[in-house]
Amino acid sequence: MLRGIHGDSKSWKLVTCVYGEIQQVVVDCRKDSPTYLKWQDFTINMNNQKLILIPPDIGNAYYVSTEKAVYHYKLAYEGDYFDSDKQFSIKWNEKSIGVNWMSETPILSIRDQ
Repeated sequence: MLRGIHGDSKSWKLVTCVYGEIQQVVVDCRKDSPTYLKWQDFTINMNNQKLILIPPDIGNAYYVSTEKAVYHYKLAYEGDYFDSDKQFSIKWNEKSIGVNWMSETPILSIRDQ
C-alpha cells in the first residue's frame, strides 16, 4: 500500500511506525526553496522508531512494505484547520520528483491513482 504525496501550508506532522515497516518519504513543495521537489526517505519499523517531523509545505508520503503496519501520525496547527480543498496532492510516481519507491506496482487509494 502506498499513500501518495500530500500536504498543506498550515499543519505540522509528527510520524513514526510502531508496528511493521514503512518507507517514509518527504518532498519539499516550497516553490521558493533551493531544494524544491527534492525528496528524502527513511525506513521506519518497530525496531527503528525514528520520529519524522514534517513542516508545512513539505509533502508527506509512505509505502507500507510489510503485510501489516501501524503508522502513528500526530497533526498540529495554529488556528482553525481548513478542509481538504486547500491541501495539495502530487502523483506518487511524478517523474520530476523521481522517488525511488520500494515497489513499482503498489496498491493505491482512489485519490492516489
